[in-house]
Amino acid sequence: MIKKGFLLIVLLALTLTSCVAKGLHKVMCKDASIAYMGRIRINDTFATFYWSGTSATMHFTGTTIAVDLKDEKGSNYYYGIIDDTLFTKIKADSADHSYLLSSNLKKGVLHKVQLFRLTEESAGKTWFYGFETDGMAISLIGKRHKKIEFYGNSITAGYSVDDTLKDTNAPEYFNNYYTYAAITARHYDAEYYNICKSGIGLMLSWFPIIMPEMYDRIDPLDPTRKWNFHFYVPDVVVIDLLQNDSWLTGKPNHPQFKYRFGTTPPDATYIVKAYQQFVTTIRNNYPDATIICTLGSMDASKEGSPWPGYVQQAVEQLHDRKILHYDFAYKNTPDHPKRKEQKVMADSLIQFIDTHVQW
Repeated sequence: MIKKGFLLIVLLALTLTSCVAKGLHKVMCKDASIAYMGRIRINDTFATFYWSGTSATMHFTGTTIAVDLKDEKGSNYYYGIIDDTLFTKIKADSADHSYLLSSNLKKGVLHKVQLFRLTEESAGKTWFYGFETDGMAISLIGKRHKKIEFYGNSITAGYSVDDTLKDTNAPEYFNNYYTYAAITARHYDAEYYNICKSGIGLMLSWFPIIMPEMYDRIDPLDPTRKWNFHFYVPDVVVIDLLQNDSWLTGKPNHPQFKYRFGTTPPDATYIVKAYQQFVTTIRNNYPDATIICTLGSMDASKEGSPWPGYVQQAVEQLHDRKILHYDFAYKNTPDHPKRKEQKVMADSLIQFIDTHVQW
């Protein structure tokens, strides 16, 4: 239901909180014209978005397009992207609203709209009810030929990508669209799934859950809702973990260190084995995928760090020709990678994939 009143804020394109759009009809979330990417739960009336980088895409005719959302916390940000060029940034409200993306599109032209989640699971869930348009939804979206999946931490999530001054945990500075992961997926026009959380580690995190305990969930906070790995089978899997482990293994007084290790930090043999176990778990779910094990581009990858060597040892000892090792170059700047640094990461990963992977 479209509610009266709107607030426009200029941010990149426009940030809208609500809109008035008369004469539109709803294209419901289960309509065959809507294609989804990411681990999303879909029922008859809404689709639930959890993970950064998840999206809904539709082709349509008409001059006006809007999206109907409700947010758990009012903290999530989305891009509404029209024809791959017109970007509207939305801050989702905790009440059900329709958000106008454009009302002056060219008539008689087939348009494309994508709703793309910028923020990660810590901002809460969003319920997507559907798109609204004065034209027709067209079922033209076929399956993409390439599929890629990422497992990572804050770098892959897009933590503070848009903060030009310093790192901050504010949701408005998260931007998964400009991470190396999303840029790489767009380069190959690939389906894109992203399983990541800021602060997460392979062996220990800044909070109780670690990636081997979260990797198989559809809802990152609900261990009872397991993901069906047959639903999406990627050609390429990229794993970028251990940055948080590299910090926390040196903090014996941290509660998570004590919980996982007591008083004795893990040695190199333990770390390599733990990494192998996780990669083997991914391999068991995707027997034919190329798995790229990487690390970077923060201080765990700087010269003299032992952590890239742990990844390399794990890969070599697995003796699997389709499990590859690649390290991002150390960015040698403070804080998390921003847009330009993420683009450098993407360019280097694309070059590696072009050289070593046959899709």
